[in-house]
Amino acid sequence: MKVGRHGRAKILSTEEIELLFSDGFTLKPLRDRALFATCLYTACRINECVSLLVEDVFSGERKVRDEIIFRKKNTKGKLATRTIPVIEELRIHLLNYGPPTESLYLFPGRFPQTHFHPDSASWLLRQACKRVGIEGVSTHSFRRTALTQMSNAGIPLRIIQEVSGHRKLDELYNYLEVRPEQVRGAVASLSMLAPGSHQMKEPSPTTPWSPISGKGRLTK
Repeated sequence: MKVGRHGRAKILSTEEIELLFSDGFTLKPLRDRALFATCLYTACRINECVSLLVEDVFSGERKVRDEIIFRKKNTKGKLATRTIPVIEELRIHLLNYGPPTESLYLFPGRFPQTHFHPDSASWLLRQACKRVGIEGVSTHSFRRTALTQMSNAGIPLRIIQEVSGHRKLDELYNYLEVRPEQVRGAVASLSMLAPGSHQMKEPSPTTPWSPISGKGRLTK
């Protein structure tokens, strides 16, 4: 978990996401919810999010597009442009926020024709997390949460890679969290490998152990 801005960004639970979006954002809640909902529901990086143009998200009729366009020049490594479908939860946040007027960017900065700074977004998120008592979160938490959720839902990694924009699957693996209960479930699945396991019975706790038969329990 991230401590003092060091370590890996926390994977958010459903309850933490609900708490954060309900009570965390207080300065410009509609903008901030739209900003971080975009990070969560598209698994994008914060730099990619704040660099979005209005036309990448909204049509000329001020309707949310069916897909958000992340331009190649704004992606990490400038590898390729990618488009991510807009799910209904994200569409609602974007409509509530609305496309800003007289700005090229979906999330404008303090000065004309500039976009919101990633460091400012990080500060906003830290303040929101303090208000609701969540530790270890950074803007990268939304990306890690989204990609891990897809993996847990059984989405093939090759498809998740299309969403994340990673060039190699090895890079994607670093984002995915494995929970202890998943490890226990994986090991438990090995029980089917025991021949005749359905016929096996535990020895009776009242039966003395016999060194000849090897049955029963050991008594002093």
